Amino acid sequence: MEQIELPYHVRLEKFEGPLDLLLHLIKKSEVNIYDIPIALITKQYLEYLSMMKSLNLTVAGEFLVMAATLVQIKSKLLLPVDEREEDEEDGPDPREELVRRLLEYRKYKEAASRFDGRERLWRTIFHREQPLAPAVRDDETLLEDLTLFDLVDALQGILARRPDRHLLEITPENLTVKDRMNTILEALEGRESVPFVDLFEGCFQRMVVIVTFLALLELIRIRVVRVFQGETFGPILVTRTFLPVDPTELEGEEL
Repeated sequence: MEQIELPYHVRLEKFEGPLDLLLHLIKKSEVNIYDIPIALITKQYLEYLSMMKSLNLTVAGEFLVMAATLVQIKSKLLLPVDEREEDEEDGPDPREELVRRLLEYRKYKEAASRFDGRERLWRTIFHREQPLAPAVRDDETLLEDLTLFDLVDALQGILARRPDRHLLEITPENLTVKDRMNTILEALEGRESVPFVDLFEGCFQRMVVIVTFLALLELIRIRVVRVFQGETFGPILVTRTFLPVDPTELEGEEL
């Protein structure tokens, strides 16, 4: 069946970069950051780029640069030790510069997280009276402790569990991101939260799953819903934000 191109691109304000993706893969694979299995991480990194492109997520050039860097490091590690030592610019271990960048980036990221935690604490102690219908604050973290890559992980799990996924699929003609946004909002109606996986209940076609995922990302971007985990490694939950927003009022915005 001919692949259907999605004329829809998602741009998130808080889109993680290539170093975030590498740290995510290192944490997910439970490997030592000082001894990165470059072949494994490169394979997973390229798989993520492929998934992001299939979702029509905007992939910045820096992701492709990092992909080229990983492939280059992998190729150097395949060389005999003597030939590697002749390259004085990169040192004896081609991974050394990458590890240094990751450690430095992680240090600043953890520091920023601590400052954010203090700011939230101060905001709780020295708060102002809220209006009757409080809107979501501009500086509120919508993804809580989750990242886009956590959501992509969850999506990969859903796609892997689809029954008969190798059979010919018929995509509904009226399948649009806007319609799936309304479907998600209907599922949240009158409920405190809905498990992430429940939003894909009955979605057997790959294209329906992908469009539903794009609809969720768009609802996150326009701050209509938020996603979080109630506990570490717990199920991903989706909930409405404080102030409901009609998606039709945002049709003029760039998606």
